[in-house]
Amino acid sequence: MQLAELLKARLRGDVLTDSETRTRYSRDTSVFERTPEVVVFPKDADDVSALVKVIGEERRAGRPVSLAARSAGTDMSGGPLTDSVVAVFTKHMNKILEVGDGYAVAEPGAFYRDFEKQTLACGNQILPSYPASREIAAIGGIVNNNAGGERTLEYGKTERYVEELEVVLSNGSFATFKALSAEELKEKKELNTLEGKIYREMDELLIKHAELIASAKPKVTKNSAGYALWNIKKGGTFDLAQLITGAQGTLALTTKMKLGLIKNQGHRSMLVMFLSDLSHLPEIVRKVLPFNPESLESYDDHTFKIAVRLLPGLLSQLGFLKAVRLAFSFLPEFLTVLTGGVPKLVLMAEFSEDSHAEALRKARAAAEASRGLATSVRLLKNEQASEKYWIVRRESFSLLRKNAKGLYAAPFIDDFAIPPDSIPEFWPKLTTLLKEYEGRFIYTVAGHVGDGNFHIIPLMDLSRPEVRQVILELAPRVYELVLAFGGTTTGEHNDGIIRTPYLPMQFGENVVQLFEETKRIFDPENILNPGKKVGGTFSDIEGSLIKGV
Repeated sequence: MQLAELLKARLRGDVLTDSETRTRYSRDTSVFERTPEVVVFPKDADDVSALVKVIGEERRAGRPVSLAARSAGTDMSGGPLTDSVVAVFTKHMNKILEVGDGYAVAEPGAFYRDFEKQTLACGNQILPSYPASREIAAIGGIVNNNAGGERTLEYGKTERYVEELEVVLSNGSFATFKALSAEELKEKKELNTLEGKIYREMDELLIKHAELIASAKPKVTKNSAGYALWNIKKGGTFDLAQLITGAQGTLALTTKMKLGLIKNQGHRSMLVMFLSDLSHLPEIVRKVLPFNPESLESYDDHTFKIAVRLLPGLLSQLGFLKAVRLAFSFLPEFLTVLTGGVPKLVLMAEFSEDSHAEALRKARAAAEASRGLATSVRLLKNEQASEKYWIVRRESFSLLRKNAKGLYAAPFIDDFAIPPDSIPEFWPKLTTLLKEYEGRFIYTVAGHVGDGNFHIIPLMDLSRPEVRQVILELAPRVYELVLAFGGTTTGEHNDGIIRTPYLPMQFGENVVQLFEETKRIFDPENILNPGKKVGGTFSDIEGSLIKGV
């Protein structure tokens, strides 16, 4: 019997093999394309269990099948792409199940935009680790990539807010991962199940290699590279939910997430700085950080010009009155473009406090501290005034991806992070390296400057073989530089197809072997998203690259 027919017989959800559906799910927002054999839309956790069991049975029968999970498809690493079976959660498993005091429970296919509406409505609460793609991202991807975003500087990444994960293990059984006491861990290890085996073997691995694991943890505020073995044991607890967070569906499939929330502070002021010379960036960051901004974000001149040019399209997504108000607020930016005074970089420092006066005081103090370093400075007293800058920042990658005139926004060195104190020495070395490739691509700069997390997005003509070769040639040179400064290859976008082969460069072979052992413990038959996190090769990168826009 064909695989699709087997799945239709065992699942209640949709099982599709038509060309249009398979093509739709062959891409995410990365530089890769893999066309799945079957696209499945599970109805619920029982469907996910049945799906995993079928894949396991087929694998044991000698058929080369596997399973990748997908939520909204905003991944920039190729994480949810597969040429076998993809499970898409946004169609059916998309509910926000509960919002309480300090927490919310949701299914993986729930869109963040819907999630936030409900959490704000219930006590003005928020999940502060949302990514820039907040309007189109889903909770499953946020958890499985360990996402971070504009508020990570103050509030940390998603791992800080994961309280409990309900999962389907690689044999189709169910488990709930959360922080366990020593006594609870002992009880779990006594189970005669795959879950019990996982607890026994993971505890043994962590004890045996404790020193190596502790030394392997990247010394940056944001990291999504590798398996977060260093996060499992904290404060006397044992928490495998921390391991599943950021694992890209390679260890288990998440079916329900309980996430912690914070109170949304009510008052914000923003300091916007326009830089005509990027050499001033490191010093500005050093001057502003002591004032504890909630976020310190940036986007470059190319993004700025595209955003102004495409303003009508951006505003059309908003309500009429809001669009009209924002259109008038952009008049100074129109004049800036017309007079040729476009800044090289727009830097946004936002301060949030419980009172308007305190937020404004911090913004003014930061402005005074950075006096003379920026071409010009604007102090915005509230969120309404700063809204237009956030629209451009949050939509920056989408704008570039859709409007590059024959070029493709190609994220492959898009997410490295370094210690912020290293920026003054690091930045000139990076720009010197990138200048060697002038003529083969142009690039844009955006990102979370306060965390030392930069998004360098090359705009490339991927139909040209010599340009495609740059992806394999330049990335190791950038990562060598990043690692020399104590950084990580990915602060929030994760490994996927694009960065898994670089994990030995970052962690060394001994730590990578621990990653491989972790994968074997959870998924001995290698059916869950193989080739991501462990086992990925440079041939995978080359073979899956899209051929053009």
